Amino acid sequence: MVEKFDAIVIGAGPSGNAATYTLAKQGLKVLQLERGEYPGAKNVQGGIMYAHELERIIPDFRDDCPTERHIIEQRVWLLGDDSYLGTNYRSESFNSDKPNRYTIIRANIDKWWGEQIRKVGGLQICETTVTELIRDASGKVIGVRTDREGGEIHADVVILADGVNALLAKRAGLQTEAAPENVALAVKEILFIDPELIQQRFGVKEDEGVVIEIMGKVTKGMVGTAFLYTNKESLTIGIGCLISDFKNGDCPPYRMLEDLKNHPVIKPLIEGAEMKEYAAHMIPEGGYKAVPQLYGDGWMVVGDAAHFNNAAHREGSNLAMASGRMAAETVIELKAAGKGYSASNLAAYKKKLDDSFIMKDLKKYRDLPGIMHGNKQFFGAYPDEITAAAHSWFTVDSVDKKSKEKQIMKSFIKRRSVMGLVGDAIKLVRAVR
Repeated sequence: MVEKFDAIVIGAGPSGNAATYTLAKQGLKVLQLERGEYPGAKNVQGGIMYAHELERIIPDFRDDCPTERHIIEQRVWLLGDDSYLGTNYRSESFNSDKPNRYTIIRANIDKWWGEQIRKVGGLQICETTVTELIRDASGKVIGVRTDREGGEIHADVVILADGVNALLAKRAGLQTEAAPENVALAVKEILFIDPELIQQRFGVKEDEGVVIEIMGKVTKGMVGTAFLYTNKESLTIGIGCLISDFKNGDCPPYRMLEDLKNHPVIKPLIEGAEMKEYAAHMIPEGGYKAVPQLYGDGWMVVGDAAHFNNAAHREGSNLAMASGRMAAETVIELKAAGKGYSASNLAAYKKKLDDSFIMKDLKKYRDLPGIMHGNKQFFGAYPDEITAAAHSWFTVDSVDKKSKEKQIMKSFIKRRSVMGLVGDAIKLVRAVR
């Protein structure tokens, strides 16, 4: 006999975990399948978890969730060749009983998720690869086939949370291959370091953390960003650029990461650290216009597989958890109403998304990816000119400030032209308003 579940969730990342937990907590018979050796084995993330969405799913998560440091300061840096121009926001209110953001180690968090899922009755099976979706004569998804012996499993609905590659959806003809300009490749390292050095170098106390988001010369003119996060006993450092840029460029990701680590501004912060882990990960960067079909007869797609990533604000895990929760709530509501999981009924999932911050934010910034991807000046000429202007302005010499202003403006115009500068400014304002 082929075993049947109320729902099958494919993937044990933030979106899949949120969906599985929500379904199991409401008493549904749910199976979660993960190809990794254990939850988190195949998952890679820069290391930020947003508490608000997790708290909606597990209100008391702070009691035992293995977070690293709660974030009290956000820094944004624009790196030059040997300098940085930046801003930061730090608040003592982030030291509340319920902090808003945490740095995390994904392997630890996903193992914890697995424990929570088992506590509420969910079944999680690892080291299992789903090879294809099973469909009936009408085309409705009715289950999955795995690489295990006798690996055919049926369900009323299947939730796809298998990451940005979305291999199952592609094999089933539900999605097309993501364009290389809509996906970034990020590489990162976790560096072991004495916690006291973290506190000294970043100006924090024992459980406090700092996030540094980085742009500028380190991406070699490619569309991308870098980051540096503080954990309890380690630092997470990484950099990512569009796959299309890596394909056409001559600097591989690992070399770009080494250059970042050796930058005069970054090197003192990580000095003496020992590499613990190296990993690579693809990130959806296409925004609203790259979001695929999100539901159909017997299936829904969530998280990175749905291209839910707010690149403008570097937010991803909160969108993943929220989408997984909403997909699960849709299943729960339809089951309670005695309705099936046809495409017309599962459209309720899309309605939830449209009414949420996920689609509202993605829609707000819908033109930003195209502008950034199509105008490399934002990652080449402008970082050069802005850091050079800052250096000139803050160098005290015998040149009067009016002359410096003229020289700075002349340099910008020479690099981009008046019309180019005005055009870029107008496009950027329109894309973020």
